[in-house]
Amino acid sequence: MAFLMKSMLSNQVKNLGLGGGGEENKEESTPSDPAAAAGMTREEYEEYQKQVVEEKMERDAAFAQKKAERACLRVHLREKYRLPKSELDENQIQMAGDDVGLPEDLQKMVAEDQVEEEDKDSILGQLQSIQNMDMDAIKEKAQATFTEMKQAAEQKCSVM
Repeated sequence: MAFLMKSMLSNQVKNLGLGGGGEENKEESTPSDPAAAAGMTREEYEEYQKQVVEEKMERDAAFAQKKAERACLRVHLREKYRLPKSELDENQIQMAGDDVGLPEDLQKMVAEDQVEEEDKDSILGQLQSIQNMDMDAIKEKAQATFTEMKQAAEQKCSVM
């Protein structure tokens, strides 16, 4: 309770202007020049600010480049799987200057995938996939399906 009273009274006294002198002294002691506040000369401070701005621009450019590379990858995947195009991805690629390509690692992966797909799509690839099938399992499954259909037909048809 005493704390509450003390804080209320001190706030009222500060509002009247009787106890607010301490804060004004603190403000007057801090320099208004940011270079002096940082402990540098004016020229050093300006050079520091230029470096900060240049570093920020470099980071932003690198970020935009990565963002465009990701958008390029998404566009490539959309084309590959015949998905609808995205305006946002195309805009990001254009903002990066249209000189964006897939990263080298992804280009290698895409090339390997294309070779595998071409092999699967060829006649030889189809023949190899037929050879790899388990013919016994397919034969058993076909016979089971045939017997199920025959039983269903016998139950429905009185002639059989």
